[in-house]
Amino acid sequence: MGKPNGWLVVNRFLNTSKFTELTGLLCGAAAQHGIGLDVYTNDELLPAICGGGGRLPDEAPDFVLFYDKDVILARALEARGMRLLNSARAIELCDDKALTHLALSGFVPMPRTVSAPFTYENVGYTDRAFVRDMFGILGSPLVIKEAFGSFGKQVYLAETPEDADRILDGVCGRRVIFQEFIRESAGRDLRLNVVGGRVVAAMERTNPNGDFRANISNGGVMRPHTPTFEETRLALRTAEVLGLDFCGVDLLLSNDGPVVCEVNSNAHFKSIFECTGVNAADEIMRYILRGADGC
Repeated sequence: MGKPNGWLVVNRFLNTSKFTELTGLLCGAAAQHGIGLDVYTNDELLPAICGGGGRLPDEAPDFVLFYDKDVILARALEARGMRLLNSARAIELCDDKALTHLALSGFVPMPRTVSAPFTYENVGYTDRAFVRDMFGILGSPLVIKEAFGSFGKQVYLAETPEDADRILDGVCGRRVIFQEFIRESAGRDLRLNVVGGRVVAAMERTNPNGDFRANISNGGVMRPHTPTFEETRLALRTAEVLGLDFCGVDLLLSNDGPVVCEVNSNAHFKSIFECTGVNAADEIMRYILRGADGC
C-alpha cells in the first residue's frame, strides 16, 4: 500500500508570514515523509463543494488536514465522506470559547466561567445588571473574553464593574464569557502540543512586562517545559473529550493544580518549534502514517 495523499485546507484571507510559514512547515514535513499534500484555500473549495461552481480532483483525498476555521466548508467535506483532521465538530468547539467550556465542564478542571447572555451586535448590552452579578460570582478582578479570538487579542481584565462596562462598550455586542482570574498564574501559562494522543512538546510562557496574558504575541517569553504527569493527563483528556487529532492546550497554574485555560484546534506551532526543537508538523505526518482512523 502506497503513502497517503491528502489536502491541506487553509484560509485564503490570512496571508501574514505567521500563516504562510505554518503552511510551509506542514508541506515540508509531508514531503519529508513521502506524503502527498495539495494545498487548497477555502474560497477555492466552497464553490465546488457547495455550489458545483468549480472542479474538484477526480480522486478523493485519503485525508484532509483542515488548518482553517471555516466550519461550513469542513462540514461539507465531511458530508462527502472525507476524513478531516481535525473534524468540523472539534474545530467548532475550540473556536467558540463558550462552547469549549460547556463541552469540557465536568471532565477537566477549569477556571470558574459564566457565559454572558446573548444579545445582538446591533443592540449590545442595554442593561448591565448582570455584569455586577459576575463580580459577585467570580470575584474581582475578572477576565472577559470574546468567544471568538486568537493570540490573546480579545482577552481583557476588568478590575471593577465600570471597567467591564467600558470593555463591553468596545465589544459591541459580540458574545463574551466571564472567567475567574487565576491570580497566581498572572502572566504565566503552559502550552502543551498534543498529537495523536501524545504530548509531543511543551513550553512555559511568561510575560515580563506586567501583562496578565502570557501569549508570545503580547510580549511573552518562552522556555522549554517538561510537563508533570497531571499536566500531561489534563492535556490528553482535553483533546480526547473534544475529539481532537492534534491541538494546543493552554494551562494555568492555580494553587489547586493546573487548569485548562483555552484549547486551539489549529495551533500555531512555530514558536514551540523554535523553543523546543520539536516540529509538530512532523508529528502530525507520523500520526497520519501510523494510520489515523479513516486515513
